[in-house]
Amino acid sequence: MDEFKALAAFAGVVEAGSFRRAAVQQGLAPQAVSKTVRQLEDRLGVRLLHRTTRKLSMTEEGARLFAQVQPGIAALRHAVESTKEARTGVEGVLRVTASRSIGLRIVVPLIEPFMAEHPDVRVELELEDRITDLVAQRIDVGFRVGAQLDRNYVARRLADIRHCICASPGYIERFGRPRTWADLARHRCTGFRHVNTGKLMPWEYLEGQETAFRDVPAVFSTNDVDAEVQAVLTGIGIGQLPGYAAMPLIQAGLLVQLLPRHTSERIGLYVYYLQGARLPARARAFIDFASARLKDSDHFSIGRARGAAKP
Repeated sequence: MDEFKALAAFAGVVEAGSFRRAAVQQGLAPQAVSKTVRQLEDRLGVRLLHRTTRKLSMTEEGARLFAQVQPGIAALRHAVESTKEARTGVEGVLRVTASRSIGLRIVVPLIEPFMAEHPDVRVELELEDRITDLVAQRIDVGFRVGAQLDRNYVARRLADIRHCICASPGYIERFGRPRTWADLARHRCTGFRHVNTGKLMPWEYLEGQETAFRDVPAVFSTNDVDAEVQAVLTGIGIGQLPGYAAMPLIQAGLLVQLLPRHTSERIGLYVYYLQGARLPARARAFIDFASARLKDSDHFSIGRARGAAKP
């Protein structure tokens, strides 16, 4: 016998004042509720309720048991209802993960206006360049850059990210400006190493309508976006930088965009979450908020929304 179920049925009968009303409230047949309470009495070896055709009352043992179990059952009911409300209400702690460069440049600027709309939400942001285990870290929503993500995640592509070839004005003054892809072989270039593999990432570019890739020797390489940005800013070499990092610097005149007609936008910015997970309302609201805001961002070349899909 399920003792908790039996105790809850007993308390429900006492609170309702009859087996019939208790059965209606619990969505059960009166006979089922009566049987459950009778099994509880048999298990305890005492009578809990006096039953007549017109009246229902507790025995001394029943009154003592009800006084002991009713507060606990009420607390459990409250916990269940609070959890249901939290799933539908935009409140509570929203746990978000992102790579460092994405987190600082894109996610953090989203947080203040989102919290202004939803003041009952608190945010915990974890910056990690490697893909975070959403289950182990109890993360609601993640933001990543990539062509695809793990099959266990559902992802929404929020933006197409430009790959901008850039140099500082000082570098161009010293070494000149490349006019073609072939010219890059005669220049000093920087490189980005994949966070997980450590391999130098090839540069990618548009050749007509096709995306092409080329290994570019690097005089400086790093696995950190901000470090490569700083290297290009100081004139170490020409770099292929993500648009969200490069475009504000280009607009400010601190960097010069090179070979713009070859700019690739294959890589996307994704917001992702666990496949099959029931997202709390705060997570769903943040995903929709981020999607709407980033469509208007000047840091991206925004394509048409791709929708939620398994990448």
